[in-house]
Amino acid sequence: MSGPATMLDGAAGAGLARLAATTVAARLAGREIAGAGPASAALRERGASFVTLERLGRLRGCVGSLTAVRPLWIDVVRNALGAMTDPRLPPVTVDDWPDLAVRVSVLSRPELLAVDGPPALVGALRPGVDGLLLTDGQRRATFLPAVWRKLPEPDAFVAALLAKGGWPQGRWPERIRVSRHTAVEFSDPGPREPLAG
Repeated sequence: MSGPATMLDGAAGAGLARLAATTVAARLAGREIAGAGPASAALRERGASFVTLERLGRLRGCVGSLTAVRPLWIDVVRNALGAMTDPRLPPVTVDDWPDLAVRVSVLSRPELLAVDGPPALVGALRPGVDGLLLTDGQRRATFLPAVWRKLPEPDAFVAALLAKGGWPQGRWPERIRVSRHTAVEFSDPGPREPLAG
């Protein structure tokens, strides 16, 4: 598995996390979001990312891209804005900002897995390493590798992802496609200075 995730050094990754945090701050403060591209060539390559926002350990938003269709830095800006208004949660506000932790996950290219059921999938997984994407027609569900921190058992990881996608328990969907990816994470944690206004 390769892609921009394997080309990022610590400085470029830290810059991505700062970019996500700066984007959130600009939107909250009503300022224009910076449009100049970064100097790092790795950040200008096409890439897929997820931006996760948490306040005091509670999820405030998580939005991302599973395929690389735009420059990575633009993908991060787009997903940071999306995470602020994650439809599953109330929008991020100025009050969230001082305690907001911002995490950027840069995904590798997905790798298709030929598995015929949960036991084979569990056997193919690398706990703590693999993220998963399950697709069946219009239905789709994904877990980033970070989810292993909450679901460390492979059986529970797979069962929770099937449940997230709304597939019936105890029956493997006939046309399901399974792919895995890895991710490199970069964080810009709080606390932060409050934003004016």
